[in-house]
Amino acid sequence: MPSRKGVSNMAQHKHYSKDFKLQAARLVTENGYSLNDAAQKLGVSAWSIRYWIKKFQQTAELPAQNQPVSSAEELKQLRKENARLRMENDILKKAAAYFAKELQ
Repeated sequence: MPSRKGVSNMAQHKHYSKDFKLQAARLVTENGYSLNDAAQKLGVSAWSIRYWIKKFQQTAELPAQNQPVSSAEELKQLRKENARLRMENDILKKAAAYFAKELQ
């Protein structure tokens, strides 16, 4: 039965591109985000990201969970994570300086 605005009460399913799903899965598997953090940042459910990871691991678009990663790939992942952490640290430093300035 349609609601007053003409929208069905049934759940509305969003369709995401394969590229979006793969990037979301990589946030968790390669960049060190937790499922919940990635889901919150992207506005999707953690369940969806977990499903996408499993799907891409089955099609070998992502390495399997227990599959060893090459040292070159690991170095690349660690550099990405290091860059992300440095950026987050810089943001926190600037925010702390800003709020300390306002308190004076």
